[in-house]
Parts: sequence; structure tokens; C-alpha cells
Amino acid sequence: MSTCAFCQIASGSVPASIVFEDAGTIAFLDHRPLFPGHCLLIPRQHLETLIDVPPQTLAQLSANAKLLAIAMEKGLGAQGAFVAINNRVSQSVPHLHVHVVPRTKGDGLKGFFWPRQKYRGPEHEQEVRDTLAYSVKELQRGNVLEES
Repeated sequence: MSTCAFCQIASGSVPASIVFEDAGTIAFLDHRPLFPGHCLLIPRQHLETLIDVPPQTLAQLSANAKLLAIAMEKGLGAQGAFVAINNRVSQSVPHLHVHVVPRTKGDGLKGFFWPRQKYRGPEHEQEVRDTLAYSVKELQRGNVLEES
């Protein structure tokens, strides 16, 4: 769908801070992150809701959400990750997307009140993107990353 913002990102016609991509999915930094490193993981195919996702694509999304969560711990020093999907209600873009958010104890995220954080600037966003992308590649290679 050419009018879908996420389809435009997946096709490369709209720029995004890409962290990871494979044949079926793409992950990029949320432009309004809860915390630096907050990624959106989407299927390349336009699928609006979780109900629309074929089992094989769901398995790929789950595996890649796990990969991103581990990369956040290894690369960004997060203590864990928040992984969520809004299905229709509160779904700001009608294209399935998985939020993968780095978490630390005491980070202030409570319940469903999600105050958005901004990057300090374009350089900070690029630094976070590069760190996550590197962590994903190293994890895919089977390399153990040093703890921060």
C-alpha cells in the first residue's frame, strides 16, 4: 500500500533509522521513542492486525523481536525489554508493528502511561541505531557481546 507509512519505510521510499532487516521483516527506531532504542518491528507485507498475520510470518516476527530484545540488553545495557502489539485500538499506523523497548528498573514506565522521550539529536539517534544494528549482527553471527 503506497499510502501506508510503514510500507513506504519497508520499500525504502521513506527514510528511517533501520536497525535490522531480513526478507520478511524490518526493524527501525521509533521516531517518538519511549526510551532511546525503542524499535518498531514490522512485516514487509502490508498486514493491518495480528489476526491477519500468517503463522510463518508470526514466527519470524517473534524470533526477530527476541533478537532485538537481546540486542538491547547486550548493546545498550538494558536490563530487559518491553514487547507489545496494539491491535486496532491505539494502533497509530494501520500496519502491524511490534514495539520492542529497552527497559531498566526505575525507568519510570508504569502501566499504560507512556511518556515519550526524545533523542538528544540526530547524532544520538544514529549512535543508538548503530549500536543496536551492530549488536543484532553480532548475535546473528553467534558472537557473545561484552557486557557494558
